[in-house]
Amino acid sequence: MSNPSDELLNVVDHEDQVVGTAPRGEVYRRRLTHRCVMVLVRNAEGRIFVHQRSRDKLFAPGAYDIFVGGVVGAGEAYAEAAIREAEEELGVSGIRPEPLFKFLFEQGNYSWFCDVYRAEWTGPVSPQAEEIDWHDWLTDEEVAERMSEWDFVPDGREAYRRYLAAGLSPAAPSSPADSPDDSLPSSSPSSS
Repeated sequence: MSNPSDELLNVVDHEDQVVGTAPRGEVYRRRLTHRCVMVLVRNAEGRIFVHQRSRDKLFAPGAYDIFVGGVVGAGEAYAEAAIREAEEELGVSGIRPEPLFKFLFEQGNYSWFCDVYRAEWTGPVSPQAEEIDWHDWLTDEEVAERMSEWDFVPDGREAYRRYLAAGLSPAAPSSPADSPDDSLPSSSPSSS
């Protein structure tokens, strides 16, 4: 496996327009705005795939996440990255993520665009050992409890807040006042 720090990423402006490319390590070190995808995966019973990130990850090692996903490679479309990342992390083939929304995540001097998807997976999973240390399928109620108890990745926490506020969870209807008003429409499959 190649060094993740060497993976080439698109660097984007605050309108999500490509302004250059750089290796992932440099993007993180210089805190350049880039792109990522996040896929919330449910099984046939409606449970959410939750996992603990490997302690070897460059970003948020050992933190929990309710999304599978990762950075979008240079020249790669968001939709392509969503499929690639979900299949790699779950150890499956044939998943079909549905686009939901996109937003600019900003924390301190860090920023990246998050294109958020959802998918259902009814078969077995074989999570990538290099990416995931632990996993389970949790109910919406269990996820809500864990959010106050466990250390979740900050972008995943924000994406899930927006997911709930938009009324996208079958267990969490929302009111119009809860709408994530600064979300952008999700990219089309041909966006890059």
